[in-house]
Amino acid sequence: MPIGDVRKKLRELSNPQKAEIVRKFFKTGPGEYGEGDIFLGIAVPVLRKLVKQFVGNPLDVASRLLESAIHEERMLALLLLIHAFSTSSQQVKKRIYRLCLRKARRINNWDLVDVSAPNIVGAYLVDKNREQLYDFARSHDHWRRRTAIVATLAFIRQNDFDDTFRISKILLNDEHDLIRKAVGWMLREVGKRDLAAEERFLKFYYNTMPRTMLRYAIERFPVAKKKKYLNGKV
Repeated sequence: MPIGDVRKKLRELSNPQKAEIVRKFFKTGPGEYGEGDIFLGIAVPVLRKLVKQFVGNPLDVASRLLESAIHEERMLALLLLIHAFSTSSQQVKKRIYRLCLRKARRINNWDLVDVSAPNIVGAYLVDKNREQLYDFARSHDHWRRRTAIVATLAFIRQNDFDDTFRISKILLNDEHDLIRKAVGWMLREVGKRDLAAEERFLKFYYNTMPRTMLRYAIERFPVAKKKKYLNGKV
């Protein structure tokens, strides 16, 4: 499907009423983290169906869509890349991974990060050097920092937690709420697979980590244990 047809199809699927709602949800107002982002009001399941209709060169089209000011075009680009990544050779996977790094500035809202970080960036690095994630973790850009921690979900799925803990330490005092939530989320994901490993980490840091981060990390804990962590009595 040529890119012009893709864009035409998206306009046909647009929903102005829903677009107004999601603009507020994704904080697009002045000074907010999604400032200036433009929405058509198309749900992600609808975009996923459009991926299945796609025929052509997904890397070329995705690269161009990622430059769009329209949020759904960037999301569709990432969904195209994820689909291609899951069915491609190592050589093509590497091209997709590098494309995501080059276009990191366009992966600039939390849903875009959360779909691409584990399924492309982390998935590619499962059996490779992961230093790129540490560069991202130390970035001034909060979307790169979120990518760094959320990418480790790919490793967590392999019961490999070391990088999650190491990057969590780097981000432990991060001032951005979206980073605090992401770190807590990844610690919670570790706990789903190895609760003892999560608690070993928490017992060192729960008294110094931001409250939001802690609440996300202990969300699945029994009420009594949760209260102990929140009251500093573990």
